[in-house]
Amino acid sequence: MILKVSPSILNGSVQVPSSKSLSIRLIAASLLANTPSKLLNISECDDCTHALGLAADLGAEIELGSNEVIITPTPLGIPCPREGELNAGESGLSIRLFTPIAALSGKDLTVTAEGSLLKRPLTDLISCLEDLDISVTENNSSAPLKINGCLKGGAINLDGGLSSQSLTGLLLSLPFADNDSTIRVKDLKSRPYVEMTLEVMRNIGLEFVHEENEDMDVFQIPANQCHYGIETTVDGDWSAGAVLLTLGALCGRPNLEVTGLRGKYTQSDSAIKGALLFAGYQLLGTNDGISISKKKPRGFSLDLTHSPDLFPPLAALAAFSKKPCTLKGANRLISKESNRAEVILSEFSKAGVKVEIDGDIMKISPSKVKPCRINPHGDHRIVMAAAILGAAGAPIEIENVECVAKSYPAFFDDLESIGCNISSVNL
Repeated sequence: MILKVSPSILNGSVQVPSSKSLSIRLIAASLLANTPSKLLNISECDDCTHALGLAADLGAEIELGSNEVIITPTPLGIPCPREGELNAGESGLSIRLFTPIAALSGKDLTVTAEGSLLKRPLTDLISCLEDLDISVTENNSSAPLKINGCLKGGAINLDGGLSSQSLTGLLLSLPFADNDSTIRVKDLKSRPYVEMTLEVMRNIGLEFVHEENEDMDVFQIPANQCHYGIETTVDGDWSAGAVLLTLGALCGRPNLEVTGLRGKYTQSDSAIKGALLFAGYQLLGTNDGISISKKKPRGFSLDLTHSPDLFPPLAALAAFSKKPCTLKGANRLISKESNRAEVILSEFSKAGVKVEIDGDIMKISPSKVKPCRINPHGDHRIVMAAAILGAAGAPIEIENVECVAKSYPAFFDDLESIGCNISSVNL
């Protein structure tokens, strides 16, 4: 499907969806509990649907209610695969999280994927498993992965510059292994995502010791742990909130209120608040959320190494700035749903946005957005960024808008509810 987003005046209030990252972590933790869990306000995105499917395929019973999910684990909280194949969909987090969890079963399994994830390298995950004596047969370092062996724990060294998701998978699975474990991580990136994982562990009573040194993080994890089921409400999603707040910054007249952003867990993309302040905006707290009004952004320079998902909306914001803007951390974008740095460069240029990439730095110069058609290359975050360009600049036709369901299925419905000018394009 192709949709056209045209210049709009946005006003009113919009609630963010539930956090995808937190939902998936809580689903995994519920699978490993001793008693049933009740998760309220869980994300309805495609990635979370696949995470629930993985939990079910590993032995859990899933009961879906109107606003809750009840997850009943296997009697001992040990994964018990129903079949020999697991499907992670297009979720990089799910494949890195549920594969080591599945290895706790000691069963021979094939973990496959869909779409862009079949092409994304999983070198970090494969190395982790092999270092812990799990045999892995892979397809050019990508899915499908055939695993053989039982996750017993032990000592492992990780390169934290590749992905924090494999570390999350180990942190949530190794407490249930037979042996104590030590994880040493050099050059840890995406620290807020790791902190979210540690917060989940603390809240469900899993024990660990984290030592943070100058260039090395060390995690000590005792073996043979257990925890009771979880009952919690999933926080709103700051990744979606970042897009909506950016839209308000460029199109909100007199203001746009974004609600549902309060919560107890760390989220990397809450850094959008500081980014917008650097760009010259005033964020006003309301009873239910945050309000922001339209103005022209000033030039800004930001380090997004720990918040790479903010690149697309902030690159779109920078196109309308008074002066050139720089975003550091572009190397983190290579192995996302697309090569996100290259897609921003190629697709934004179609809209007249001046983008340059020099090593780890992306530079965006003041631009006059022009009408065009953008191919998001299957990347949900490029779809949302293209919508920002259309709503704030000139009519933008966006191909393959369905891929936005990976994280925010109601994105275009929510935009229409606050006055965004959206129309279908006939093929």
